[in-house]
Amino acid sequence: MRAEAIMAVGQAYMRARWRALTLRNRTSLKAFHQRALHRLTRQASRELSFYTACSGGDFSSFPIIDKTILLENFSRLNRGGLSLESVREALSRGEERLAGRIIGMSTGTSGNRGYYVITERERFTWLGTILAKALPDALWRSHRVALALPALSDLYRAASIGSRIQLRFFDLALGPESWMDELTAFAPDTLVAPPKVLRALAEQGRLKAPRLFSSAEVLDDIDKRIIEDATGFRVRQIYMATEGLFAVSCPFGTLHLAEDVVHFEFEQSITDSALVSPVVTDFTRREQGMIRYRMNDLFELDHARCPCQSAFQAVARIDGRCDDAFLLADQSGARQLVSPDVLRNAIVRSDPTIDDFRLIQTGPDDIVLQLSDALGATVARKAALEVETMLKRRGLTANLTLRHGILADYTRKLRRVRRDWRA
Repeated sequence: MRAEAIMAVGQAYMRARWRALTLRNRTSLKAFHQRALHRLTRQASRELSFYTACSGGDFSSFPIIDKTILLENFSRLNRGGLSLESVREALSRGEERLAGRIIGMSTGTSGNRGYYVITERERFTWLGTILAKALPDALWRSHRVALALPALSDLYRAASIGSRIQLRFFDLALGPESWMDELTAFAPDTLVAPPKVLRALAEQGRLKAPRLFSSAEVLDDIDKRIIEDATGFRVRQIYMATEGLFAVSCPFGTLHLAEDVVHFEFEQSITDSALVSPVVTDFTRREQGMIRYRMNDLFELDHARCPCQSAFQAVARIDGRCDDAFLLADQSGARQLVSPDVLRNAIVRSDPTIDDFRLIQTGPDDIVLQLSDALGATVARKAALEVETMLKRRGLTANLTLRHGILADYTRKLRRVRRDWRA
């Protein structure tokens, strides 16, 4: 790793560790955010033409944006003025840099891809921050880290440059069977992978790494229990997206928001639900504005104090995406949202032997429930009845079709509850 890169990683690492030690209550955290937001908004109004009209205003005067607005104003939201078309064309040619900047895109799970522009320094700032949270001893102790992910972005590749971290990438598109022996021979002490991969390895007795991080997908309690029972190791989480690093679990297993680098606002997306959606502002991003960006994710906050004593907001669970909430008609014909957690809980509580399922809204009034072939007809009927009863209590109607058989697909994100039908 080049000297300047080592310095950038080290500085970000030390800042993250220092903030973890000094921001010990919500009062100090709020004061830190006020200073960071003031500095960021002044920079953005000078450097990004999208925010020129906000010059002189405070943070609240900046508009809330989403992926659609970002893509429509892409060139006005990055300092280099790179157009969305030029970024797409460069990526289609297999290039990862444009005009001296690093470019990339999301997996497109929600139906349209997100695109990002960052600098080299921002990349190493990301690396130092995540190391401080996930591997706090990485600057003085060697680690063997395995990443089993859909694609190796330039962000992850940064980690393989350092002498302290031996990193090996395993491509999910090839399927675990193609590299399982290589993973075992590599003998990582840390494994970052989607929960479906961690579970598959655990069930085959191939999961030996003592430090496990679930990433890229929602970690269901079903999978978490199976992985931890099989290995005896705690499963922690890394919650990140194209838009940034948002949360990492502490050693006690509590998922804490990365409030030292991101400011969070919360919106309630579904009535009669504890789930909220975050609006994020990333302090570390200057090349591309990520200010008051509305995420599509749903999660429930946990207001209890974690044993680790961190002041950073705890998250009880990440539940899925807003557009995976079912949209079903009530008796008056009006459509109501049913959150993924309510649907998931109905199936899981119907029978303790259910350890996998898919529940998909395929049409305005049509739902498909898929269960494993190993489950008998009695269990399947109980699950279907529990879903129908829950919907009836809410005054909602739907035609439920029961199917047996679930195919493992490692090329796309696992979403056990999803809405394929779009109103």
